[in-house]
Amino acid sequence: MRNPVNPESLLNLRGVSIDLYQLLIKTALEIGIKKIALVGGIVRDGFLNDLHSNDVYKTFDVDVVIEGSSSQFASALLHKIEKKNIKSFTFHQTYKTVEVTFNGILLDIASAREENYASPGLNPLVHPSRIEDDLARRDFTVNAIALDIYKGELLDPFQGLKDLKNRQLAFLHSKSVADDPTRIIRGARYASRLGFSLAPEALKQVLTTLKDWPWGWHSGDNPDLAPPALGTRLRMELEILLEREPWQLALSFLQDWGALILLDQGLQSDHQWSRRLHWAKRFGIHPLTALIAGAREPLVLAKRLQLPQNQQKLILEVSKLNDLLRSKNIKDFFDWTPAHWCKFLESNEWSPPAIALTISTGNHLWRPMFRWWSKWRHIKSPISANKLIQQGWQPGPSLGKELNRLRLEKINNEQRRHA
Repeated sequence: MRNPVNPESLLNLRGVSIDLYQLLIKTALEIGIKKIALVGGIVRDGFLNDLHSNDVYKTFDVDVVIEGSSSQFASALLHKIEKKNIKSFTFHQTYKTVEVTFNGILLDIASAREENYASPGLNPLVHPSRIEDDLARRDFTVNAIALDIYKGELLDPFQGLKDLKNRQLAFLHSKSVADDPTRIIRGARYASRLGFSLAPEALKQVLTTLKDWPWGWHSGDNPDLAPPALGTRLRMELEILLEREPWQLALSFLQDWGALILLDQGLQSDHQWSRRLHWAKRFGIHPLTALIAGAREPLVLAKRLQLPQNQQKLILEVSKLNDLLRSKNIKDFFDWTPAHWCKFLESNEWSPPAIALTISTGNHLWRPMFRWWSKWRHIKSPISANKLIQQGWQPGPSLGKELNRLRLEKINNEQRRHA
């Protein structure tokens, strides 16, 4: 669908100056770009504000698609901007996109392309194409609306405006989820942020695809062999969800849709993730690591998502600590003094983040571990090493043991006073 619109009113509604709009046109004309359009969130959210008579929806990124070379366009654009105003410039070779940050704007410039998936879940094969073809590769109809800024025409080939009015998310084609399951994660992101729901056909596609599991990789297979959309791209989408979106609502959507099975069957049936993530925020733990800690096979999932090695090591520590605690009779811990807990946690050299994450998992012994994490580990010997040396102690292991004995004695005494 092509509708004439007033781009000035749309851009002003979105808070993007007409100066930027004119700069894009001038640059494109000078290097012979025949077609240039604004796409994605800036158009979607602009019309959302217009349709629902408010100015709530804010997209601070400006996505531009051109029929031509994105790098050539970006180079020409940079010549028109004062160097002091340019904060960053990044060219992504694989998808022929350029990110430029200037004057508080993140401008994402892409060459129009079409994508084909050789197999479900793999990275797509990319070919230069028309803007109309570029719209067809996108995730939801509401994100496949473009504004041709030469002609002032709205391109809406998939009736995205209709779905914006109905506040629903509809996939562009019947294989959207099979091609790229991360689109489900994006659906939860948009639903939580914008107050949308999945269209009936979209929900049916999610449920059917997950039930049929069209991807060659299955739980129990080598995590290194998982297709990108079940590995690295899934991790990237989850990190965005957890760091930028109303994550509690978004994860609830995913669980309601049965989509957490993309990660792990244990997470789909897990009802403690909200507690873990709230505690993780308190402890300063990476939220995705805290989410994964509740999986049936957390370390396998961490490897599949290619979490950084320090996060994988943390998950391994937590698994070992939980196994050790479960291996003991809970009655054995009832008579433990704070000193016992300090010796147990410190002699095994568990890292404070590992103990914090174990606490967040809701382990049945979380209370004394929390006291250690928040208080006992910070208590020092009432007598300093220098004073002990003055009393005749020699520097060395014996001195260290005496300092720790005095510290543990102090911890026990303080606990008795507050009992």
